[in-house]
Amino acid sequence: MFSELFWAYLIAISLLTVTPGVDTLLVMRNAGRGGFRDGCVTSVGICSGLFFHATLSALGISLLLLETAWAFSVLKWAGACYLVWLGLGSLRQAMKREGDTSEELPMVMRRRVSLAVSFREGLLSNVLNPKTALFYMALLPQFVDASGSAFQQSLMLAGVHFLLAMLWQCGLAWMVVRFRGMGVGVGVKRLLNGLTGGFFVAMGARLAVN
Repeated sequence: MFSELFWAYLIAISLLTVTPGVDTLLVMRNAGRGGFRDGCVTSVGICSGLFFHATLSALGISLLLLETAWAFSVLKWAGACYLVWLGLGSLRQAMKREGDTSEELPMVMRRRVSLAVSFREGLLSNVLNPKTALFYMALLPQFVDASGSAFQQSLMLAGVHFLLAMLWQCGLAWMVVRFRGMGVGVGVKRLLNGLTGGFFVAMGARLAVN
């Protein structure tokens, strides 16, 4: 297993991890909302969803899902609705007017959410993303040794992806908090929420019509 296949997978998954997307923006948005902890817990939720997709891929359920038009449509619409819901939440925060005293307070003190909320947002973002299911169905089998257990290898490869994505996304969360500590104000926070919200809504609409 630790042969050319593994190193090829490592390169492919590293490139995928650092490519900006919905997960990246969600971690950055939540880090701006509640600090480093919020961003990291969101990342744990996102990365935990990888094991879900790896399991489906190993068991062949993903193939069944792709061959069943109505089931794939349900997954696609669920993912689209969730993205739009996240986007509207970000846009609402972007348009929310805060009092003058809020400008002087750290952002982390103005918007606290529970760890469960952060984890759930990340997990659902990943699990309800049909593109992730498609990616895992197309990619993982290419790096699984036919002589070994497909299930165990798929989970191990997902574990590698988990570690890489956690390092990258937690690093992004730290950068967001770092810039915030350098005096990034509420105006920048609103701009980030606005851009993120618009991106989520656009991605959800695109996913629904494609």
